[in-house]
Amino acid sequence: MTATLQVLSADDRAELHERSLRVLSTVGMRVDTAAGRRILKDAGARVDDATRMTRFPPALVERSLELAPRRFSLGGRDPEFEFPLNAGQATLLNGGGGEHVVDRRTGEVRLGTTDDWVEIARLIDALPEIGVGWVTTGEWYREHTPATVVREAADLARLFSRHQNTSFDEPAMVPWWLETLAIVHGGRDAVARRHPVSFLFTPVSPLIVEGDAVDTWLAMRGWDIPVMVMPMPLMGATAPGSRLGTILSTNCELLGMLCLVQAAEPGTPFVYAPIIASVDPRSGRYAGGAALTSLSCAGTEMARHYDLPVCSHAFSCDAWVPGAQAAYEKAFGMLLAGLSWPDILVGPGVLGGGLSFGLEQLVIDVEIWRMCRAAHDGIATGADRWLEDVLESVGPGGQFVGETSTRSGMRSDEWFVPRLGTQDARAAWEAAGRLDVVAEARQKVADILAAPDEPRLDDDVERELAALEARAAG
Repeated sequence: MTATLQVLSADDRAELHERSLRVLSTVGMRVDTAAGRRILKDAGARVDDATRMTRFPPALVERSLELAPRRFSLGGRDPEFEFPLNAGQATLLNGGGGEHVVDRRTGEVRLGTTDDWVEIARLIDALPEIGVGWVTTGEWYREHTPATVVREAADLARLFSRHQNTSFDEPAMVPWWLETLAIVHGGRDAVARRHPVSFLFTPVSPLIVEGDAVDTWLAMRGWDIPVMVMPMPLMGATAPGSRLGTILSTNCELLGMLCLVQAAEPGTPFVYAPIIASVDPRSGRYAGGAALTSLSCAGTEMARHYDLPVCSHAFSCDAWVPGAQAAYEKAFGMLLAGLSWPDILVGPGVLGGGLSFGLEQLVIDVEIWRMCRAAHDGIATGADRWLEDVLESVGPGGQFVGETSTRSGMRSDEWFVPRLGTQDARAAWEAAGRLDVVAEARQKVADILAAPDEPRLDDDVERELAALEARAAG
């Protein structure tokens, strides 16, 4: 039997949905894209173009929920990679998007560079627990031209082999980006069939649909690009000052975006992906919110209420560098979020409230996830697990070390075997140099990145990419 966590009852979830319908139909959302407002108006929404306010009749919301697919898979450049959503499995999506990194050699918190994102991409590709990769040059690439879009998309495909999640807000760049995907993944049909890339929306809380991001995604229609909708409300600042009110506001933002996406392209794969946090009441700053991870759990439960695939967030912390504070905040938050068991958990590697990233922290976070996954697995209760015959055979005062069942169990999910940290006797630990876990993780990062970087794409693909980049630069 698996271990699970529940923070909302079935009645709570039903009431939250009904209240969301009421808010969406009376308050609505501000939709900052003329094309999006036209689409929603045609679908039955009440639109005021002067104020950009859009109100969603309950029937529109319910119809949109019916249109969203419940089951689909995420693929990647690796043809062997396929991660089914809403199928009882869970994987990680590394954190990212902040401007800063922790220098893995000096420990300094500094602005990131292109070299840093290359290292991040190589590291997450070496960690199979990261099924979805968020690696974008973001502010580290100050210039966005057709040539840089082609180069960045191609570089990410070379560096990371599993599913990529991305976001940008320049509709004019979409044709170049799509053509790059087609070259890398074997054509438009293959992209639509395998879903190697998904597009991230981050609605502005409270209740605003961003214009440029929507217009960018609208230019991708026809490619069946999955969307991940990730509002990031802060309780007490950009969301109401209660946990329940914050969950209500967040659910409205997600359902409003669902209406727009399904009206624009019915049947688009949709991931319900809230990142819910709070402000620090002492300073007004973002609070990492590990103690309020129940908000994330509630988000997962609402997605399950709708039977939608879900991405939740964990690993949040306020610490700027790896250490004790980062460890206890992340472990606590991860355990709660993990026990609610979303399809995807976002955040490993982030520090400083999401504004920084640490490579060694990523390695530590993956180990925390392994522990949480083992906790969620609970206790298997199959008939072959009781071992009454072994207990009878060994008898009182005996020992089980030499039993075949013990050896088999140690190689199975009955045991959790750590991959990080010390489990040695004191003398062995001292003889090994008394390494702490941060130093050990830093060495693991160095070992991974020291390995030769093998070619990732076929020669024919590389020639097509080079020709496309040259055309984009011209």
